[in-house]
Amino acid sequence: MNAMDKNILIAEAYYQAIGRKNISDMAQFLHPDVEFIAPLAKTKGKESLLEAVEKFFSLFNTLTIHAKLGDGDKAMIVYELECPKPIGKLRAAALLSFEAELISCVELFYDARPFTK
Repeated sequence: MNAMDKNILIAEAYYQAIGRKNISDMAQFLHPDVEFIAPLAKTKGKESLLEAVEKFFSLFNTLTIHAKLGDGDKAMIVYELECPKPIGKLRAAALLSFEAELISCVELFYDARPFTK
């Protein structure tokens, strides 16, 4: 298996762990200095990211992965969150960068308007 395929599998496993709301499973995939960039937040470091995601768990019921792809040291996951009303369905994409088979950067793309009302 080449590095790109391995990165795609790691990205998918990471998002499956988010869907299960399992912090310890997520943690194993993250680089200690992981950077997180999103429309409403930015953090640096594994513990900071895990704290932010744990708070995020209460904002969704389910996470469904729709697509996964990769190129070199990057992988992208396209997914949908089913959130309680008034948010409902939220479609998003995550661009993940890798270093030494660990996620070194997570950049999220989604419409943040439902969270700012």
